[in-house]
Amino acid sequence: MDKEIFEQITKKKDFSQLPKKDVEKAFEQFERRQCSDEEKIRLTRDLLRKVFSAFASKKILSLKDKDAEWVLRKHISTRERLAYYSELYSRLLKDFDNEKTIYDLGAGINGFSYNYFPKNTFYVAIEAMGQLVELMNYYFKTRGLEKAMAIHESLFELEKLKRYLKQANGKKIIFLFKTIDSLEMLERDYSKKLLLEIVPLVDRVVVSFATRSLIKRTEFKVKRNWIIDFIKSNFDVLDEFELGNEIYVVFRNNL
Repeated sequence: MDKEIFEQITKKKDFSQLPKKDVEKAFEQFERRQCSDEEKIRLTRDLLRKVFSAFASKKILSLKDKDAEWVLRKHISTRERLAYYSELYSRLLKDFDNEKTIYDLGAGINGFSYNYFPKNTFYVAIEAMGQLVELMNYYFKTRGLEKAMAIHESLFELEKLKRYLKQANGKKIIFLFKTIDSLEMLERDYSKKLLLEIVPLVDRVVVSFATRSLIKRTEFKVKRNWIIDFIKSNFDVLDEFELGNEIYVVFRNNL
């Protein structure tokens, strides 16, 4: 993808702070299609909108000084999880009594749920949408949450992700909440590659999947057996449960 096409795609404000890697992945889906560059740009934007727009809200981006629960309620994805955060984090972190670091990959604005974590929790959100990274870091800074930070990075930058995961001390856990489907829209089977590389670097990984459409509120007919079977074949599954409109699978590297 040449520079001019990239600039055309990202001149629209919604996509202006996306990593180049993600834009390239989207453009690759249409690069060989027999159509004009203008049509390829339109199709790329449509795909990026499908991948990222469900996790963004102009109301959120325009107001920085609202409290955490207000923000979580305005965000489509976290609103559904809000009533269950205490129960969820208690279940996911029950064995992590001492110093621990959560790496929240494709975090969206999940960093606003920081106060539901147990004490002595370090939190690192890694998110592709720069606007959401800025929003979370503003929240962490203004609330004095010194153990929390957000990083603007593509989840397709695998070597960079691995370096981040190696930096923390103590127990490490990865969250991939409602992220697998988005990754697969940009590169088929990338989730398998990602998990094979990152699971051995941490103590536990949690993936989740929505059971209902965020927009239409209808139950999904498509099952995620392809990825759940892959997880069960390659890793040690510790827990699997449904909470709210979300299925969670908790696993670790085979011992």
